[in-house]
Amino acid sequence: MEKKIKFGIGFVTGRPNVCRIINSYYKNMIEQVSRYKYKIEITIFILFDTSYQQCKREDFYNLIPDVYKYIKVKYITPEEIQEEIKKTTVRNQMKAEDMNFFLGYGHAKGRNTVMYYAIKYKMDYLLFWDDDEYPVAISKVNGKNVWLEQDNILKHLEFMEKEHADGTIGYHCGYISPIPYIDYTDKFNEQDMKDFIEAISNDIISWESISEKMKNNNGVTYADINIAKGNGAYEIKSEGGGKWVAGSTLCLNLNNRDKIPAFYNPPLARGEDTFFSTLLGNSRIFRIPVYHFHDGFLKYTEIMNKTYPKSLRKINVKEQCIESRFLKASIGWVKYKPLLLYIKDRESYNDKIQEMRNNLMESIPKINAAFENNKFSILLEELDKYDRDVEKHYEDYKYTNKIWNELKSKINNEVT
Repeated sequence: MEKKIKFGIGFVTGRPNVCRIINSYYKNMIEQVSRYKYKIEITIFILFDTSYQQCKREDFYNLIPDVYKYIKVKYITPEEIQEEIKKTTVRNQMKAEDMNFFLGYGHAKGRNTVMYYAIKYKMDYLLFWDDDEYPVAISKVNGKNVWLEQDNILKHLEFMEKEHADGTIGYHCGYISPIPYIDYTDKFNEQDMKDFIEAISNDIISWESISEKMKNNNGVTYADINIAKGNGAYEIKSEGGGKWVAGSTLCLNLNNRDKIPAFYNPPLARGEDTFFSTLLGNSRIFRIPVYHFHDGFLKYTEIMNKTYPKSLRKINVKEQCIESRFLKASIGWVKYKPLLLYIKDRESYNDKIQEMRNNLMESIPKINAAFENNKFSILLEELDKYDRDVEKHYEDYKYTNKIWNELKSKINNEVT
């Protein structure tokens, strides 16, 4: 009998743009897997949150008929989640409060829910794909932009089998952070921005990486041409308390689910992939040569139609909605950084959090002076709150994985 692999693609989304991505790339998905040596069956899992952008439910059902014709699509609805919680409490003797704690909506709970359904539907692998990313890479060769289409499914399949990996993670290019370009003035200069970014920095965002791109590339991260052409895989080693991965272009080997932790983030925070990363110490995770273009401000959706711009411009903070997006991202980072510091170095936690507080106190008045709305002061309030609650969040982080470990041992792989 010919070997068949069941490959899941998970979208945890609050933006209808997800439909455009699937409609634009379903043929590409099919073409990629047709080149693999085994038969591949693709199932797309869509967990949508209408509250994120105050959308209607039907906004997430705008897939063209051919998508359903050639690919399986599984919508995970609020009603189905509640029904699954009821069934699981009886069938697997799980506590209802634990299932409600683990399954549902939000950055981490959404990913956990998709993982749960992928296992339930017998997926061998699950690729998380964010709703603002496209499987293309942009490189700069001899001063000119070069676009390369990427085999974002096939590469994961190849390296999963070749390396017997528990997880694989690709690369990002494009606008990889929601930090916009800022024109410095006497009121707010480069040093002020440096102080602010260093205060909220994390495993992904750092002043060094951001400043270089802002100065030389309009804030754009360009792909390494050799990596974009499929060269240079390596195993990720533990560093600074984790094997650091991002939440998208992340593929999980669900046959090795004992090596796959749960996602967690403090309430209304970000960092779900960061806290996932801190628990990968015993997992084989490989960085593989494939890119997603991150259209972090949704300014280049024409890429989905293979209309590739000759240049990528600065996304200025004065543009509509950009300042609010930057503030929202900053709040999300501030909310999760206390727990990250606590996990990485508990002995130095108080010193580190005070250093972060001092940097914010110094930089926030200046960043408020640079913007019209003067709302960044909320970051200090959020830092104090999440500092006070850090021990509770640490217990929740551990408890989430306790539930997941129990649930993994009990999931019945029968579709019901």
